[in-house]
Amino acid sequence: EQFHTGTMTRKTKGLDNLAGPRAMISVADAERLGVVNGEMLTVTTRRGSIDTPAFVTKRMQEGVVFVPFHFAESPANRLTTTATDPHAKIPEFKVAAVKIEKALLSVF
Repeated sequence: EQFHTGTMTRKTKGLDNLAGPRAMISVADAERLGVVNGEMLTVTTRRGSIDTPAFVTKRMQEGVVFVPFHFAESPANRLTTTATDPHAKIPEFKVAAVKIEKALLSVF
């Protein structure tokens, strides 16, 4: 829905409402975690953690999560490496082992 860094598409209010920051997870993983669409998840790697809403979908394979990198609200790049391809000088393909948990809510 959004394109690349969202520099143009995030200026479209309707599109931003339909396709905001989220972690796409499988139905099976969501059931295992007790999570429904829109509930907050904590996604953690050895490099850091982010909180982002869940998007439960049949399109995702069990055990796999997809988090778009272009949302400041859930900065997925904090979870991956900054390595670049030595020849092309472009960012390395972003893949990382993650732990996903239902986010803990703070009570004030």
